[in-house]
Amino acid sequence: MFIRLVCIMEGMTSVKLHRTVGVRVGPLQIGGGAPIAVQSMTITDTADAAATARQCIELAEAGSELVRVTVNVPEAAAAVPEIKQRMIDAGCTAPLIGDFHYNGHLLLTRDPACAAALDKYRINPGNVGTGLRRDERFATICKVAIDQNKPVRIGVNGGSLNQELVMAKMEENTARSLGRRSEEILNDCMVISALESTELALETGLRKDQIIISCKVSRPRDLIAIYRDLACKTDQPLHLGLTEAGMGVKGVVWSASAMGVLLNEGIGDTIRVSLTPRPSGDRREEVYAACELLQALGLRSFSPSVTACPGCGRTTSTTFQELAERTQDYLRARMPEWKQRYEGVETLTLAVMGCVVNGPGESRAVNIGISLPGTGEAPNCPVFIDGEHFTTLRGTYDELAEGFRALVDNYVATHYPVRSGRSGRSGPSGRPDPS
Repeated sequence: MFIRLVCIMEGMTSVKLHRTVGVRVGPLQIGGGAPIAVQSMTITDTADAAATARQCIELAEAGSELVRVTVNVPEAAAAVPEIKQRMIDAGCTAPLIGDFHYNGHLLLTRDPACAAALDKYRINPGNVGTGLRRDERFATICKVAIDQNKPVRIGVNGGSLNQELVMAKMEENTARSLGRRSEEILNDCMVISALESTELALETGLRKDQIIISCKVSRPRDLIAIYRDLACKTDQPLHLGLTEAGMGVKGVVWSASAMGVLLNEGIGDTIRVSLTPRPSGDRREEVYAACELLQALGLRSFSPSVTACPGCGRTTSTTFQELAERTQDYLRARMPEWKQRYEGVETLTLAVMGCVVNGPGESRAVNIGISLPGTGEAPNCPVFIDGEHFTTLRGTYDELAEGFRALVDNYVATHYPVRSGRSGRSGPSGRPDPS
């Protein structure tokens, strides 16, 4: 307990608590002081190479810097090289991760093309087998990683924890009258499983710079306790994620409440927000949530941020809501192109405000802000650029949206340098002419 407390308290006085080994995953470095990376996972049938590659590309364009696919059957393993090639052909450099359960030792050894195409293997030590069989199968996957010079993620999950370990710890608690709650024992088992599996991987021949660890559970307070413990006991990079977080608001809030605490303490090298999508929903929502979490904590910048008021009795018109939504959607649509073309555009800040109370003030505090009229206010929409009143927009909703979008486009084109090797304007060249 003393060690853990000291570790946490020291972390609160520094920017980065958990100093980790750097692990190379494709073109990315995870840990070792590298920026915290966002990852996601496809929901397609991996055997459908075209659909899976398309979703990998969509997730990467949304901000997912690593993309994971299920590799559960021979057909899925056979599709992996084509998926990887389709990503490369589309200019997508996001590392492709294979998620293995139960039969990973067979799929990786029987399909060396799959093993070669993947940038990392995820192994769940709780379901590779039992007893000696578990260690043998786990070691087999590690040996493939050694031969292919690929990293692995040892991913322990609360829902598939090694039951032999759990029963042994429960019996010890009873026999020795330790009085520990079952939640505490399970949390300890998560950490023990991860660390013992890491030792086995090292004994097999994997290097420290080939191993990432995760211990995912579905309750925020347990996740916080587990990762604080891990951060004091290992210097391997840690992947954060609240597993089975749920749908919509619930999933986002629960994930952010757990990972936000850990990230603010400097714990975590890569994250995923595991959201349950609505039927036919947009898988990219979990990527947007993860990016927003890191951006909210000031740890990364992925996309221009939009400040928008929540609305009240002064804002009976829905125009500010519609404009805020359209602006957010427009930014997301343009970012794949903008981030390739313009240096630093992800730091752009905007505001779409609904009345005179906070509208002008918030609009002045960002790069581009518009303050729409509230109830009883004059039908004018002052626009502020870099803290100064620049122009006033008037007209229908569509006219306002078009005018504001034009100002955003002009600002991006004139205030951010064009990346080397691209044609166009390079750097600030004055402000757009007032309309």
